[in-house]
Amino acid sequence: MHIYLYEPRADRLDGLMAELRSARMRPVPIQAAFFRGELGLLNRSGHEDRPFLLAESPDLIDQIAALRRAGCSNPILVMRDFRNSRDTAAALDAGADDDIVIPVKSVELRSRINSITRRSHGHAAESVNVGEVTAYFDGRDPEISGQVVKLSRREHAIFQQLVLNAGRVVSKATIYDAVYGMSEEQPFDKVIDVYICKIRKKIDQSAASGHNYIETVHGRGYKFAAVAETMKRAGGM
Repeated sequence: MHIYLYEPRADRLDGLMAELRSARMRPVPIQAAFFRGELGLLNRSGHEDRPFLLAESPDLIDQIAALRRAGCSNPILVMRDFRNSRDTAAALDAGADDDIVIPVKSVELRSRINSITRRSHGHAAESVNVGEVTAYFDGRDPEISGQVVKLSRREHAIFQQLVLNAGRVVSKATIYDAVYGMSEEQPFDKVIDVYICKIRKKIDQSAASGHNYIETVHGRGYKFAAVAETMKRAGGM
């Protein structure tokens, strides 16, 4: 998972980046000038789910407002050294999704981000059912037709992206970010196709209906769809 990080204090930045990396997040440091740039580019496929972690600063409210004015729906989390109810309220009213006091453990931060992301996709609970599939957002492997299906760390990241957006096309760029954001290693070009193939095989081995769920939408990406939805499209309805 990539995360945009704004922390103008150099003595804090390195430690915070190390903490985020320990939770398999990939921080992307940004400067104040970032918020004066073309923020609408964040709406491109593959960027819209990347959260912002913003340190408290005199320009905080303006930064949040600039992101929201540009139409960015990315999760925004604010970091503070001390709790201040009035400042917290101002940040939330400006469009922030959460306001936390640091230091905070990366595992808690990741859970907060996951919770915001789930709700933004319409999933308030810790799990979602799509046909025979029960997907969990707390790290557990999915269940398909009552069987637990073991997924690797990267397979799980891809699977979660697809299920969060069930019924919608997920671009390869978004899926690529979900995988590549966990590692500094440069993957090869066809890495997404390989992982999708592995996940499809595991679903095929477990789904009682024989339905594979992952549909390739040529030129756009992949869609996770239940049996009824796929049959409806095939029938031209």
